[in-house]
Amino acid sequence: MYTTLKEVTKKAEELNFTVGAFNTHNLEMLPDMLRAAKEMGSPIIIQTSVDTARYIGFSVLVNVMKAICDNEMVDGVLHLDHARNFDDIKEAIDAGYTSVMYDGSHLPFKENILKTRAVVEYAHARGVSVEGELGTIGGTEEGIHVAEDDKVYTRPEDAVEFVKATEVDALAIAIGTNHGQFKSKTEVNIPLLKEIDSVVDVPLVIHGGTGVKEEDYPELINNGIRKFNVGTELLVNWTKMAKETFGATEVNKSLRHNVIPANEAVEKIIKHKISLFMNVESPTNLGN
Repeated sequence: MYTTLKEVTKKAEELNFTVGAFNTHNLEMLPDMLRAAKEMGSPIIIQTSVDTARYIGFSVLVNVMKAICDNEMVDGVLHLDHARNFDDIKEAIDAGYTSVMYDGSHLPFKENILKTRAVVEYAHARGVSVEGELGTIGGTEEGIHVAEDDKVYTRPEDAVEFVKATEVDALAIAIGTNHGQFKSKTEVNIPLLKEIDSVVDVPLVIHGGTGVKEEDYPELINNGIRKFNVGTELLVNWTKMAKETFGATEVNKSLRHNVIPANEAVEKIIKHKISLFMNVESPTNLGN
């Protein structure tokens, strides 16, 4: 079923797991991404940047998502990631996206609240979920770079005020992760996560998930992370495989023979990540 961020994170909260949010960069990746979730029995969030949505087409993405989710009987969310422009967000919502993220993390606190609240009012009136962000996450996302010295961790007291004032459906927090990190792993601030989770009552989101150590997943999930973003790992492995296949193929051979192995590499990663996100090692934490 084509559904919303609010619905899938509600299910994740009830069963104590996290929903994988995976970035697609072209239309070719999408069917295998959704089929991977179907085979694992998990909901999935498909994310696009604004640039990817414009490259493929907002309405094209919506229609393909709806068709595959219905045909494959998989719960899928189409989410606009890290949008800072109201017109882009409105276009996504009007086209049929079921979730959007307004990224006001670079703004002064009050301005972030006011602008996020405006997005929430427009989105909720149309049945669309909204993710906000508080604090700044390092690395580079779609050309926007945040240096290590410029990172700002999320303060629990700010999270309480932000969630109450904006009524967001999910909150992306800064606890040490970095966008685009794939050659090394980061040290996430688990004590800070526990503090935030103890005082807010909305699903929490990890950005820069490629750089998070897999052994940290259970503790993140058991302390409120209900959406877990993975983008760079998919992109790197898709591109590596495509470079191999395109480099070795005859020029008159069908393009699908070059693209299918790259899509399968993405599918394999998603299945592996979902197997960890389901948090099956912690049955005693069910419903926490």
